Amino acid sequence: MTGFYDVGPIRKVAINLFYGWGYNFYRKENQLRADDQLIRAKACELLNQARAAVETAEVDYRRVRIPPPSRANPTPDPDAVAGAQALERLSRDIGGLEALIRSQPTPENDRMTQRYRNEAATLEKLGESDQDLIGQSDLLRSLTQGRAGEDLIAGLPQLQEGLAAVRATLQRRVAILT
Repeated sequence: MTGFYDVGPIRKVAINLFYGWGYNFYRKENQLRADDQLIRAKACELLNQARAAVETAEVDYRRVRIPPPSRANPTPDPDAVAGAQALERLSRDIGGLEALIRSQPTPENDRMTQRYRNEAATLEKLGESDQDLIGQSDLLRSLTQGRAGEDLIAGLPQLQEGLAAVRATLQRRVAILT
């Protein structure tokens, strides 16, 4: 064997460093932790698509329903303004949920966590919670995708219910970690 790809001593140092940092490629907990982060990133992506759809609907709604002021009609229709503001709030609420999901913690791989909690069981519970999060995010995306502003305003109670369900799932997730 040649010395071209002799990683024996280097591999040993790398493995020692990984183990010293508490990381092991083959531990189930590390796979579950990576899955948790991946699932939350996908939920954020779905909510981002929902937010983009609401923003597009809001722009179209404002363009059609709120014309520029003129001498004959200097003020816009109050109902149209209220509808545009409702779409704006919906977009802001979806963006806020996306930020909350992105900032959710994953249990650390440290000795204190391992001492007081079974890490694999906790991560499996988080995975179940995250599956609900994905389903709820996808449902919100499907309820907003390609819909006009008037349709979104009419379906606002259902969308608010969906946002409340995502918040409840996030609260359950926090309860798992405490």
